[in-house]
Amino acid sequence: MCSISGFIDFNKNTTTETLERINRSMTHRGPDGEGIYYTEQNNYSLGFAHRRLSIIDLTEGGKQPMHFEHLTIVFNGEMYNYQEVKDELIALGHSFQSTSDTEVILHAFAQWGKTCVHKFIGMFAYVIYDQKANHITICRDRAGVKPFYYYWHNGLFLFASELKAFHEHPCFEKKINHDAVAAFLQYGYVPTPHCIFENCHKLNPGHFLEFNLTNTKFTQSKYWDVYEHYNKPKLAISFEQAKTETEKLLSSAFNYRMVADVPVGMFLSGGYDSTCVTALLQKDSAQKIRTFTIGVGDEKINEAPFAKEIAAHLGTEHTEYYCTEKDALDLVPKLPFYFDEPFGDSSAIPTMLVSSMARKDVTVALSADAGDEIFAGYNRYDFVTKVNQSKRIPAPLRQLAAFGMGLASAQSIPLMGKNPLFAQRYEKIRALLKDSSTANLMRNVTSTFFEEDFSKLFLAPPKRLFSYFDNQLDSQFSDTLSQMMATDFQTYMLDDILQKVDRATMSASLEGREPFLDHRIIEWAAQLPNDFKYRNGIKKFMLREIVHQYVPKAMMERPKMGFAIPLQHWLNVELKPMVLAALASEKIVAQNIFVPSEVAQIVGDFYGGKNQNLLKVWCLFMFQLWYAEWMN
Repeated sequence: MCSISGFIDFNKNTTTETLERINRSMTHRGPDGEGIYYTEQNNYSLGFAHRRLSIIDLTEGGKQPMHFEHLTIVFNGEMYNYQEVKDELIALGHSFQSTSDTEVILHAFAQWGKTCVHKFIGMFAYVIYDQKANHITICRDRAGVKPFYYYWHNGLFLFASELKAFHEHPCFEKKINHDAVAAFLQYGYVPTPHCIFENCHKLNPGHFLEFNLTNTKFTQSKYWDVYEHYNKPKLAISFEQAKTETEKLLSSAFNYRMVADVPVGMFLSGGYDSTCVTALLQKDSAQKIRTFTIGVGDEKINEAPFAKEIAAHLGTEHTEYYCTEKDALDLVPKLPFYFDEPFGDSSAIPTMLVSSMARKDVTVALSADAGDEIFAGYNRYDFVTKVNQSKRIPAPLRQLAAFGMGLASAQSIPLMGKNPLFAQRYEKIRALLKDSSTANLMRNVTSTFFEEDFSKLFLAPPKRLFSYFDNQLDSQFSDTLSQMMATDFQTYMLDDILQKVDRATMSASLEGREPFLDHRIIEWAAQLPNDFKYRNGIKKFMLREIVHQYVPKAMMERPKMGFAIPLQHWLNVELKPMVLAALASEKIVAQNIFVPSEVAQIVGDFYGGKNQNLLKVWCLFMFQLWYAEWMN
């Protein structure tokens, strides 16, 4: 794990001093070393930079940028099966100077070209410069575990693992994309391939970006797509056969993620996903797996006692840390530095805390994300059934019901109105009654602001950005549950969950690994019959059945909590002065993005008791903190 960055400057104005500043802006991602490479050619200058967090081959042999013949690489991530690929290359006559997976990628590219990626199991973003061909090849892993930003404007191409690196270049124009601001407020993140700044992009996962340095043209091409696997017939297989094969595949993927020359641990929440990873790893290990859990004082959202009980049952070496409210609140002003594009998921705070705790004992931590997207674990998948049932109601009656809900606010509902979760769901149900299509379903179940809000909120109404929300399964394979899981895999998981874990772990110089995101797992699970994953209202049915072989069902069965903080209390008490200062009218006026009176109305309604504005206020607050950090 590390950071990569670099430039191609067709104006030849970028200096090595600028490259060093770019590199050192991400020191937290790689505190163990740094390296740069610079060359000047006929029509361009080029520089690569690398910050190193030593995980595999701790010697100087793993240093980057790395060279082989006419090729130079910078690489962020891990290739877990590098030893098998290395053996194949040795059989073809290659020899190696190190035990680094970076060198294996470089030789694999020399041997097979860009198609070498099909041999890799891992998480990666790499850039390879072919000086002989005057060509750049960039590749991002299939799921998008590793980030990759790029900027192209006025003859300057920049790339980096984090957006903050671009600010160090004097020619970077940080012009805000107002359509991306709207997308952030809607989803809580800016969806790939878009970025908060104009002329900036995220490379799509499972894609190449190739740059012809002779004619300054670049092209994108896809080498992997989750839809290709959902667009296949479901397997004709019994549940027991499928369970056996699934467990074998999970064990293989999980054990690959233990490959390292440094200590490795596991984030254990006590839910099914993290318990599955821990149980399968512990059964195959003679040594105790190190597990880490963070607890909070509020028993309604505290999973630590459950995690401790499961750790004891499995026999792990368990560490738990109870964070104080001050620990968590102290991180709020730091969020915009590490999350250098606006980010609205408040669970970033406990993820940063558990990362900091784990870093005291290990350099690598496994995080059991993507189980929900792959095996149908979200509560919104329950919602699918209700929405499908609502489609039996004639459209005029659905429209009438939506109109009636618009007249009666969530606040007016007895007993439930003060619950912010109920208020949010109330608004989403109303939107879905108006349009219950699957595409609208996916946009609205994860929305904070709705598109109809933007005409009032923005001075210039934004346009909706094309994103992975617009992808659709082939009609012959299309069913609502598969469409939802495929969409979540390419949107919420990619731009919320993976971004959160990457930035949070890297804030502590900790490598985060995602064992469920071995591409072999999703390729297999996409073809499993839906009722193997969601059966009679039971979510993650397959995963549950595997876990119950190692942990008693009675120990596991409890309501899903998630990784939460007492957000409503914080905004009403400790953070209130900061919120009111950040959203003050004079600041809104100076930005010239939002309608000041509309922002004041949203904030005023929230502090007046309108709980459905909870996440709206939080997202506006997060945008304002980001703006103060990076635009002022």
